[in-house]
Amino acid sequence: MTTNNEVLRRTQDRWTSPQAYALAAFCLVLGVALGYLFRGSASPTAAAAASAPAEASSAQSGPTVQQQKEVVDKAVAPLLASLQSNPDDFDTLVKVANIYYDGQQFPEALKYYERAVKLQPENADVLTDYGTSFWYMGDADKAIAEFQAALKSQPGRASTLFNLGIVRWQGKNDPKGAVQAWEELLRRNPNYPEKQKLQEFIDRAKQHAKG
Repeated sequence: MTTNNEVLRRTQDRWTSPQAYALAAFCLVLGVALGYLFRGSASPTAAAAASAPAEASSAQSGPTVQQQKEVVDKAVAPLLASLQSNPDDFDTLVKVANIYYDGQQFPEALKYYERAVKLQPENADVLTDYGTSFWYMGDADKAIAEFQAALKSQPGRASTLFNLGIVRWQGKNDPKGAVQAWEELLRRNPNYPEKQKLQEFIDRAKQHAKG
């Protein structure tokens, strides 16, 4: 999975302002990463695939790309075999997509999320993950479109609104749009557990919008 250091590097590659570092710090406090947004359809299988490489190479700084790919390939193999006989098995498609997602193989994740979305086009969990995968591939516009589709299906969905705000701010340089998404999140989720921290983040985005 994406590490905190990787997240900070990605942030610094995109931003050089003080708001960038505040953005990174806030996300780390929330337990998410700027690039690694909230998941909509996390599964135990996906979590195992993501964590296994780190455990196998704990003596090093982290798993190599090849090590991670080997673990992911091993995890998806029986699921892909199952899809051979039942290619429209929604749950299996999502499990495969989740494993590729957590293994940072986003082109492959997109393929299986796309197939799942065709079967259940109003599934907000999968639409959120589909959008986040587009974000990882550098396509903020498609990410936003999928988040908006998820919110049309499930208005007020906290994780989707949070992701939408991140992508609007970081991907589209639209702090006003981010504020709109996060204020909607708080309005629809008055008991949001990170309410105070998110409000602080909203205030920073408003400051950034003022230039």
